[in-house]
Amino acid sequence: MTFVVQTLRRCLLLALLGLVGCSSTSAPPPEAPKASVRHPERRELIDFAEFNGWLQADETQEVRARVRGHIHKVHFTNGQMVKKGDLLFELDPRPFQAALDAAKGQMSTAEANLELANKEYSRTASLVKSGAASREEVDVWTAKKTVRAAEKVQAQASIEQAKLDLEYARITADIDGRIGKAQLTEGNLVNAGGSDPLLTTIVGVDPIRVAFNVDERLLQQRAQVLGEEGKTLTSVLAALKDAKTPFTFAQDGEREFKHQGTLAFGDNRIDPGTGTIQAYGTADNKDGRYLPGARVRVRVPIGGKANPALLVPETAILADQDKRYVLIVDDQNVVRRRNVNLGLLTDDGMRAIQPADKLAAGEKPESWWVLVDNLQRARLNYPLEPQKPAAAKSAP
Repeated sequence: MTFVVQTLRRCLLLALLGLVGCSSTSAPPPEAPKASVRHPERRELIDFAEFNGWLQADETQEVRARVRGHIHKVHFTNGQMVKKGDLLFELDPRPFQAALDAAKGQMSTAEANLELANKEYSRTASLVKSGAASREEVDVWTAKKTVRAAEKVQAQASIEQAKLDLEYARITADIDGRIGKAQLTEGNLVNAGGSDPLLTTIVGVDPIRVAFNVDERLLQQRAQVLGEEGKTLTSVLAALKDAKTPFTFAQDGEREFKHQGTLAFGDNRIDPGTGTIQAYGTADNKDGRYLPGARVRVRVPIGGKANPALLVPETAILADQDKRYVLIVDDQNVVRRRNVNLGLLTDDGMRAIQPADKLAAGEKPESWWVLVDNLQRARLNYPLEPQKPAAAKSAP
């Protein structure tokens, strides 16, 4: 009986295993991943170099007193715009007016003494002919006349100096610009001549300088573009300046280089610590939107003229150690790799590329179907279902 039961159990187990084996089927192959593809975009680009820069005032005035005195009144508010000639500080004018009056009094005395000396000289000279006066007396009055004339000149100089001091008591702006904070206010004593304090500063705002440091190697490249090998780097900068080379810049936090400037200056020596030459351009700032000291990014064209370039989205470029490459699909919709050299990055996120390796016969980079998304799902030498643009799908 036990043997019969065991035999039945074995038969049932074999039957179940047979059923399971008959119901199992082989798994279908995985579907090819999908990814959007597009041809490289052709554009005309001018090669440029990008620098970190800063804004400077084109003119700066440190306002100081030229005479010693007490500040009588301040005629501006901190931070306001001022014009050349505007009155800024006024010193107490009374001491300077008194000095001017005293100088005028000395002038009157000098004129009277000179007039007396001229009369005495004339009288003595006429008496010599009759023998009533000696030649020595004439010589004495000749000398006195000369002294009185010199005293008159000195008195006139004292008047001019007193007038200058009275004029300097009115401290005015020498440039147009934005004025800073008044360091001294009414009632303070200011000195002049070595110990004169800084009263305030004025910075010019129109035009504004855009300063940046240019790498020496970049200038060498520019010399090659211009065909100026062997010339000094200063001459290259001078050529850029004389050509009024335009450039663009972006303020801190901006992505687009939408502000315009013109190159105006290049230094005459290289900084040995950084290997750079300082240069700057000027930009229109009539509305005062640019402030000195602000950080900017500067783009200066160095290619001379526009050249054709192929561009792909920056996100389509992958990195492998020291190489950059893109993924493409061939005619069989198989993923392939193409190494590329990178060029300019445009404001809209497109990167210029060039093939880094020799291409196959008849292969053209502009005909590549470049993967622009789902790059992590694509596998080299495996099929992929490309999602081409609608225009490309409808083309015959």
